Amino acid sequence: MTSDTLTPMQRTLATLGHREPDRVPVFLPLTLHGAKELGLSIEQYFAEPGNVVEGQLRLLTKYGHDCIYGFFFAGLELMAWGGGVMFFDDGPPNAAAPVIHRPEDILDLVPPEVAETPCLLDVLSAQRMLKSEVGDDVPIIGVVISPFSLPVMQMGFDHYLDLMLETPHLFERLMALNEEFCVAWANAQLEAGATAIVYFDPVASPTIVPRQRYLETGHPVAMRTLARISGPTAVHFASGRCMSIIGDVIDTGAAVIGASTLDDLSSVKDACRTKVAVLGNMDAIQMRHWSQEAAESTVKASIAAAGKGGGFILSDIHGEIPWQVPDEVLVDIVSAAKRWGRYPLDWAH
Repeated sequence: MTSDTLTPMQRTLATLGHREPDRVPVFLPLTLHGAKELGLSIEQYFAEPGNVVEGQLRLLTKYGHDCIYGFFFAGLELMAWGGGVMFFDDGPPNAAAPVIHRPEDILDLVPPEVAETPCLLDVLSAQRMLKSEVGDDVPIIGVVISPFSLPVMQMGFDHYLDLMLETPHLFERLMALNEEFCVAWANAQLEAGATAIVYFDPVASPTIVPRQRYLETGHPVAMRTLARISGPTAVHFASGRCMSIIGDVIDTGAAVIGASTLDDLSSVKDACRTKVAVLGNMDAIQMRHWSQEAAESTVKASIAAAGKGGGFILSDIHGEIPWQVPDEVLVDIVSAAKRWGRYPLDWAH
């Protein structure tokens, strides 16, 4: 197998510039596997920023992929707003009880100050340490939950949908509060060393809300929020469809869009070509059971569908690879990507 000729950062930047680098970049969004590497429980692992740093560096060396994931877990943002999380032995920490119990509570809600919130400071500390270790050679990926999707944790899915439909003035106030927090949180991560910010927005997916509803609600939020984030952004729908809103996402100025297996990857790439890069589209739930042959065939199919011309990063569809995915499968994925992702993709038709 031919050796890499570029650093992960060089490879990624060329890809985002819609050029063909030495090979297709591979991003493995690994949050929990670092705990396995260190022999810690998931709760112990996230209790100290240094654990996450050591875990991410070990995973980078072990798998040879192209990014460091400077993300802890989604429920951390609820913690910042005064909520709690529940830890599990074999899965990501989940958000506990909502912090908004009645719509009227939004009137008294105050966004957390990043510089005064311990759980956020832990993430920033880890990102600074990671930056000192890898410098400009490896992209460090920061994460925010979009202002439009965060209320699912803040108040519960059903109550949030009711708010969106029935109480527009309180919905708009919540969006304004969440936007202020999201911008501050994203920019703090960029200042700490993150290369780019993934803007997770599952509620914006047509899988959750119709496009017209998104255009009236989540899209204006994204337009305002992403314009104030001082670095490149990737809009990700956490397994949700994106095909019908690709043009709307392009309008936000995002550099990358996360693709799902629910959309045809070749069609997504055609709609995005030269305008926004595509990230995806391996199913991490199915990945738990992949053989070496399945890993190779899936990687090859994704690269064939979207790799030509650059603008494609091979990754999973959800933004977090489950604890149950075996190490051997991850090795097989990266190995197959390095075999079949070498430019030019003369084998792909």
